[in-house]
Amino acid sequence: MADAAHPPSEALDEDDRLTSAYVHDVVDALDADDAAAVCALVEPLHNADIADLFELIPADHRAALARALGPLLDADVFAEMNEWVKAELLDLLDPAQVATLAEAMDTDDAVAIIEDMDEDDAREVLRAMDPDDRAAIEEALSYPEDSAGRLMQRDLVAVPEHFTIGQTVAFVRARPEADTEFWEIFVVDERHMPIGTMRLSLVLSHGDEVPVADIMQLDQTLIPVDMDQEEVALKFQKYALISAAVVDAAGRLVGVITVDDIVHIIQEEAGEDILKLSGAGDGDINEPILMTVRTRLSWLVVNLGTAILAASVVGLFQGTISRLVVLAVLMPIVSGMGGNAGTQTMAVAVRALALNQLTSSNTRRMILREFRIATANGLTLGAMIGTGVALIYGEWQLGAVIAAAMLINNLVAGLAGLLVPVGLEKAGVDPAVSSAVFVTTMTDVMGFFSFLGLASLFLVK
Repeated sequence: MADAAHPPSEALDEDDRLTSAYVHDVVDALDADDAAAVCALVEPLHNADIADLFELIPADHRAALARALGPLLDADVFAEMNEWVKAELLDLLDPAQVATLAEAMDTDDAVAIIEDMDEDDAREVLRAMDPDDRAAIEEALSYPEDSAGRLMQRDLVAVPEHFTIGQTVAFVRARPEADTEFWEIFVVDERHMPIGTMRLSLVLSHGDEVPVADIMQLDQTLIPVDMDQEEVALKFQKYALISAAVVDAAGRLVGVITVDDIVHIIQEEAGEDILKLSGAGDGDINEPILMTVRTRLSWLVVNLGTAILAASVVGLFQGTISRLVVLAVLMPIVSGMGGNAGTQTMAVAVRALALNQLTSSNTRRMILREFRIATANGLTLGAMIGTGVALIYGEWQLGAVIAAAMLINNLVAGLAGLLVPVGLEKAGVDPAVSSAVFVTTMTDVMGFFSFLGLASLFLVK
């Protein structure tokens, strides 16, 4: 516990991470049941750092920390919190408390809380909310998961095209949601369809009598309400957007997406693709152990099947291996290097597909590019391993066989690493999920088959 004899540790290190000593001080104060000391330690922290603190302390201390913080544990902290930790804390609150938190949040953050709750619990929370807030969240929940409709905020500023700058400023000042942050003002027609936009800098740099229609920017990026959040992030990146209007199927303005939301989406999607490639599920260290085991084990079982397939190829050449035992020592090199090469190409291909860099218009060119890369790598690695094997074992034919097998498997790896993700995407399957299994299987099978097959033809009499 922090007191005069034991001053509190510095909360953040040079990388703005909570220090171990500081976390221990908080845990000590919780163990001493000293809520005042806990609040004194935590109050200076930013909301995001408070959220991190909940993740860093032992799980059995989180409920006590929530009770000790009281009002400090507000909607802004929950909005920054890890999803699993957030779900754990929400289970400790009654529906009325969750409803109060949700009403204080932006719509997208409130939706993120309620969409992960059990159906009965979510219904109780919605029933306890203000009717207007409930209607906004229910509308958001009606849109597909991970869509712009789930991501957008309803609080925005829109004015008719016949307004002047003076009228616009007066309208903004008179809004009941005056504390809502915004970066641009949308201009709409009589059907509430967006026809232009004004950055705040434009509004502030013109006189009150200037018509909005004279200074508004006509070019704007409109986001369909059902667009996937990954596509939304790509539009923000491509067009350097700060915010963008969201429109429904009829083209009416229904919400806005801001860049702070997109930063989270980019981070989430990038991490998600990496974890999918490895079959590690969500990969969150706060995920329940049984759920993690279930996710990882399912993919490990699939990999076990592919390993048996690769082993069956080796079994076809048992006679060859028994007569030339050195083949058993060398064959993992061919399959392992092929797997590494395939993983490299596959990672590049999955990323290119996610960023719309790899499309039907340039797939053929990419295939030729990867063929050239695989050939160059295969020849280089083949020459290196072939020379080494010939010098070590004194058999130039063995060196030539492993060099040829290395070239063949690198070609297979390069083409499979590209064609498998492209083929899966065309089939409507997420290439980040299934590509690794197919590519690894192909490189293992072809690595064993090419090396042992060539050895059977040229080395074993």
